[in-house]
Amino acid sequence: MSGEFMNSDFLDALKDLEKEKGISMEVLLEAIEAALISAYKKNFGYCQNVRAEVNRETGEIRIFFRKEVVEEVKNEHGEILLEKARELDPDFELGDILESEVTPRSFGRIAAQTAKQVVMQRIREAERNVVYDNYVSRENDIITGTVVRVENHHVYIDLGKVEALLPPNEQMPHETYIPGERIKVLITEVRKTTKGAQILVSRTHTGLLSRLFEMEVPEIYDGIVEIKAVVREPGARSKIAVFSNNENVDPVGACVGAKGMRVQSIVNELNGEKIEVIKWSENPEEFISSAMSPAKVVEVLIDEPNKFAQVIVPDYQLSLAIGKEGQNARLAARLTGWKIDIKSESQMEAVWEEEQQKDAEAGASQLTDEEAWLAEETEEKVVAEESKAAETKPKAKRKTKAEKEAEAAALAAE
Repeated sequence: MSGEFMNSDFLDALKDLEKEKGISMEVLLEAIEAALISAYKKNFGYCQNVRAEVNRETGEIRIFFRKEVVEEVKNEHGEILLEKARELDPDFELGDILESEVTPRSFGRIAAQTAKQVVMQRIREAERNVVYDNYVSRENDIITGTVVRVENHHVYIDLGKVEALLPPNEQMPHETYIPGERIKVLITEVRKTTKGAQILVSRTHTGLLSRLFEMEVPEIYDGIVEIKAVVREPGARSKIAVFSNNENVDPVGACVGAKGMRVQSIVNELNGEKIEVIKWSENPEEFISSAMSPAKVVEVLIDEPNKFAQVIVPDYQLSLAIGKEGQNARLAARLTGWKIDIKSESQMEAVWEEEQQKDAEAGASQLTDEEAWLAEETEEKVVAEESKAAETKPKAKRKTKAEKEAEAAALAAE
C-alpha cells in the first residue's frame, strides 16, 4: 500500500485530536494497528500471524507475515525451519522471528474504514473518560444543574456535558422538580459505565448543607469557623454544630449573618427547611445543653461510661425540648452522639422524692436488723456471764468417815 489514505495530513489530524481531546497520538496509532490486524485476518486469513505497522512519518500502512524460526515445524502458518530461514538470511537463530510483507493491494479501503472506526471509538472513549475524570474528583461537592425531565420518579439534571441522576431516595419530601428549574445538588457518586460516566446526586445528604454553608459563610471557607457535626431530617429540620478557631469570631453569629441573612439564604435553597446553628463544645454538658435549642436547659447530668445524659428542663419547656414527634430530641442525640433522656423539673423532683423514700425505707429496715443483732448479742453475753459465775462459785467439801465419827462423839459428850 502506498499510504494514499494515511498520509501526513491524516497524521496531522491525529495530532490535532491529541491537543483538543487529550488523546495520545501514539495510543491512537497503536489502536489502529491492532484494528488493522483484526481486519486483515478477517478478510485475508484468520489463522495467520501478522503485524500491522503505521509509519509515524508518512502514515503508510504495511502488513507483515510473521514466522518463528524452529528446529521442527509443527505449525506451518506460524513456524519455519532454521535451514530455510538461513537461506533468506544466514544470521537467523532459533527463536528469531521472520517477517515478510504481505500488504494486499486492495487493503486501502479496508484500512480507511478501520482507521475511521477506531478513531471515532477512541474519541468517544476519551470524551467519556474526560467527563468521568472531571466529576470523580468532585464527589461530595456541590453543583448547580437544570432539571431536564422526571421519569418514574427519577429526576434527570443537566450539568452541562453530562446528565446527573437524582433517585427518589435522595429527593427531599414534598419537593417538586419542574423542567427548566435550576437547583443545587451534592455529587454523591460517580460511576464508570460502558455508556460513559453515571453521576448520582442528592438533595438530602448532610454534605449538601455543609457545602451550602461553605459557599455562604466566608469564615468557614477560610477555615476560621469549622463545621463539627451536621444532622438533617430533610425538608423539615436540621442542626449544625460549629466551632471557631479564633476566639474573636463568634461561630454562630458568623453562620447566621446580619439579621439572619446568611442562614436564610440556605433555608430558601432548601425550600424552608428549618436550620439551627449551635456552638460546639468539647464539654459534653455544654454541648448537649446547646444541642437542645431552642429549649432552655436547667441541668445536664452525665453518665460518661454509658454515654448517657439526663437533661432537665423547665416544665413549660418540656414539649419544646422533645419537639414534634420527638424531632428535637432525636436530632440532638444524633448531633451529640449521646443517648438523651429529657425530664421536666417537676418530673425530676418526683423521681428524686421516690428515690429518697426508697432509701429511707431501706435505712429503716437496716436499723431494725441491727437492733435485733444487738439484742441477740446482749443475750449471749448474759448467758456467758452466768455460766462463768457458776463455774467460779466454791463447792462444799465432802467429810470423811473419821470426821463424821468424831463429830458424833462430840455431840454425845455434850
